[in-house]
Amino acid sequence: MANITAAEVNKLRQSTGAGMMDCKNALVEAEGDFDKAIDILRKKGQKVAANRADRDSSEGAVIAYVNDDNTKGAVISLNCETDFVAKNDAFVALATEFAKIAVNYTSKEDFLNAPFGNLTVAEKLIEQTGVIGEKLEIGAFECVSGAFVGSYIHAGNKIASVTALSANVKGADVVAKDVSMQAAAMGASILSYKDFDPAFVASETEARIAVIEKENEEFKRLGKTLKNIPTFISRAQLTPEIIAHAEELVKAELKAEGKPEAIWDRILPGKLERFISDNTSLDQEQCLLDQNFIKDEKINVAQYVSSLGDVTVTDFKRVSLA
Repeated sequence: MANITAAEVNKLRQSTGAGMMDCKNALVEAEGDFDKAIDILRKKGQKVAANRADRDSSEGAVIAYVNDDNTKGAVISLNCETDFVAKNDAFVALATEFAKIAVNYTSKEDFLNAPFGNLTVAEKLIEQTGVIGEKLEIGAFECVSGAFVGSYIHAGNKIASVTALSANVKGADVVAKDVSMQAAAMGASILSYKDFDPAFVASETEARIAVIEKENEEFKRLGKTLKNIPTFISRAQLTPEIIAHAEELVKAELKAEGKPEAIWDRILPGKLERFISDNTSLDQEQCLLDQNFIKDEKINVAQYVSSLGDVTVTDFKRVSLA
């Protein structure tokens, strides 16, 4: 039997992340051969991975990372089986190392085949499955690029996002982070209502109206105040003709209330804003640029970004395990 020193065990542990006893046993089995010991640990990981292939890996850590010149960003989730492992500092550190590699790739396949020390990312996942004893896999893989990219990771590492801006100007770092925070907090799925498929908006409108009508039946039975049933749910539906019609209705209302025409111009903007707000619920839920800005609800995200000048959000990605 080879004489295995503590220094050799520690070296293997530092290289693989495996436990002290696993490293010692691997070195003993390999008769002190360091590379052979690594291979033994890797095969152990393969066996554990095979045995746990059908396990659910819905827990994990979500990490966003931006490269040094702020032109590329990535968000990945390193998934595991239990929240206990997900909260471990070493696990979060491993996820961060993966994210630092991911920022250099545009596809999940290329990322998994990327080098991680003397292994690939895919092989490292298998190795660490043996070390940790739980199924590990890369769940989400998202990336963006732009003139300036910022990121945000929500406390607990369950939600993260990255945002790309069209220009690198003074204040871009603050705005990109704020917009990434907005995406993380408010759960947007697309940039703008302009990106909606009209068929989706139409079907979603019907579905939402049906839900409210059903709820109102129960509210009526209980004697409760009925919910307002919107005619529209997105700015995509509010054509100039519809806005003009809404304006005429507001004017008729003001006239009926006896309001002098001289003050209508002061009242109309607020009334129309309320009309738009009441009929754009889908945008508030799903469209990043059209959502009310979380730090100042008097403006939307697009208006906040415009504070930088001729700058726009060109892309964003959000990943959530929550």
